[in-house]
Amino acid sequence: MAHYEHVFLARQDLSQAQVDALAASATEIIEANDGKVTKTETWGLKNLAYKIDRNRKAHFVLLNIDGPGSVVAELERQTRINEDVIRYMTIRMDEPEEGPSVMMRKNDRDRKKRSDREERS
Repeated sequence: MAHYEHVFLARQDLSQAQVDALAASATEIIEANDGKVTKTETWGLKNLAYKIDRNRKAHFVLLNIDGPGSVVAELERQTRINEDVIRYMTIRMDEPEEGPSVMMRKNDRDRKKRSDREERS
């Protein structure tokens, strides 16, 4: 089985429940095509470097996938059709990433720095 990372950006005007529903529908597509989602991370609403379809922000979601290439082809086809997704990217990985992603580790590190600063004040 091949390992993939699939990241998609959802429109800024969606609620968190709608973003979670998008991730759940992507998981259903993967599992229906003999794939497996090993990890799902929601990175939250983040600023974009430039406007995409009149959006300055987007909800970021990461899915780690194990499965054949046909799973990715079907997932990307369905993602392309969905109007709530403004961008997506799928990358093949040599081996699956263990533990939290770099973005989640960055968020934890930033929270720790903020709490340390508040303690000093």
